[in-house]
Amino acid sequence: MEKIPAPDLRREEKLKAFDRLLTIMDELRENCPWDKKQTFETLRHLTIEETYELSDAILEGDKDEIKEEVGDLMLHLVFYSRIGSETGSFDVADVIDALCEKLINRHPHIYGDVKAENEEVVKQNWEKIKLKEKGNKSVLGGVPKTLPALVKAIRIQDKARGVGFDWEEKQQVWEKVEEEMQEFKEEFNVSGEKEIDREKAQGEFGDLLFSLVNYARFIDIDPEEALERTNKKFIKRFQYLEQESAKEGKSLGEMTLAEMDEYWNRAKKL
Repeated sequence: MEKIPAPDLRREEKLKAFDRLLTIMDELRENCPWDKKQTFETLRHLTIEETYELSDAILEGDKDEIKEEVGDLMLHLVFYSRIGSETGSFDVADVIDALCEKLINRHPHIYGDVKAENEEVVKQNWEKIKLKEKGNKSVLGGVPKTLPALVKAIRIQDKARGVGFDWEEKQQVWEKVEEEMQEFKEEFNVSGEKEIDREKAQGEFGDLLFSLVNYARFIDIDPEEALERTNKKFIKRFQYLEQESAKEGKSLGEMTLAEMDEYWNRAKKL
């Protein structure tokens, strides 16, 4: 028997907390010199920064930091709603009501009579409904142009899969990875000395990365998260190299690669 969630015993407290946030936002907008000056455009880059800070907290698994960053991001959403209300464009009620309607419309298996036996069907229904809602001529029309390239590749592939354009087996995807790797190797042999066509090399390397992102998706790995974890691992080990070599009176710029490798190998064991 499916477990039914317990009643939300803190609903009243949550509503009071949100009402308090709206009140504080109004007070800041009306009285704080900095808050008075903000616009959609000036907040945009700050919102992006806050989103990445939340992402960092999630990767670190720091629940307290996640809570704080969610709050910072929530402030921005309320801020945008307050700015919208000043021109009569929209207010926070409009934003939330529109969101609720969208969620209801895109979950016909919950609020309608559509059957969805698994997550994949839900995602396919979501993309089809979204395409119809927005009137996009392309399934890929909803992918933001300014997304980082790696994240964009993931979203492009997800959306294509949502309408059935995808490989059937992960082995097929891995064969594509090997094909792209071989093409890159044949075209730009690492042992050769001839000058390469940079534009062509860039294109082939992009194809290889795209195929690797595709395979990662098939084995349920988030490529963006995987690469960021590797970035963090490299930073940690490199900083160990810097600190430990400095303790022994050595300078990175004056050390041989073999000497640096000794510290690197130590860092790998930590």
